[in-house]
Amino acid sequence: DFLMEMKAQALVGSPVPEQDSVKRLKTSNASRFTEELSTKAHRKFSPVHSLKGRWQDWADQHVVTQKLNPFSEEFDYELAMSNRLHKGEDGYGRPKEGTKTAERAKRAEAHIHREMRDMCFIIETMAPMRRDGKIQVTFGELFERYVRISDKVVGILMRARKHGMVDFDGEMLWQGRDDHVIITLLK
Repeated sequence: DFLMEMKAQALVGSPVPEQDSVKRLKTSNASRFTEELSTKAHRKFSPVHSLKGRWQDWADQHVVTQKLNPFSEEFDYELAMSNRLHKGEDGYGRPKEGTKTAERAKRAEAHIHREMRDMCFIIETMAPMRRDGKIQVTFGELFERYVRISDKVVGILMRARKHGMVDFDGEMLWQGRDDHVIITLLK
């Protein structure tokens, strides 16, 4: 019925008073609501306001950094000593998370682990497995083969020993003098 009435009034040309006022009301409320949201969003997410806030955050952080920097004129000894980490605390001896230094440290650690795995693979391919399930090579043999791959043979060996991948006698291995030292693959 309502649709038929609307069609008839549309043909005649007279608007439906109830529908017209509802339509205008809906439009005005909607536009007013969107305008308020737009204004709030503009105030809240304005590029200038955002830039000003970021600059202020940076300035505040810089003041604190200068108070912690022993080479700065604003250095605050008491503040620096209260913020200092002590041995055994989480984060001691490591760069702050999220910094470029921390990112470089992670990449370097991954690279060293790759080199240790490569060295273990080389040792595994150099000698047959013994009856007790261990693979052993001498330092001289390993040095001759691995020095073509990397010049950090001794450093990688020491790091691999620290991680329980290989074992050998002595603290440091020297080319020529320790060529007879046996290196055992553990993993």
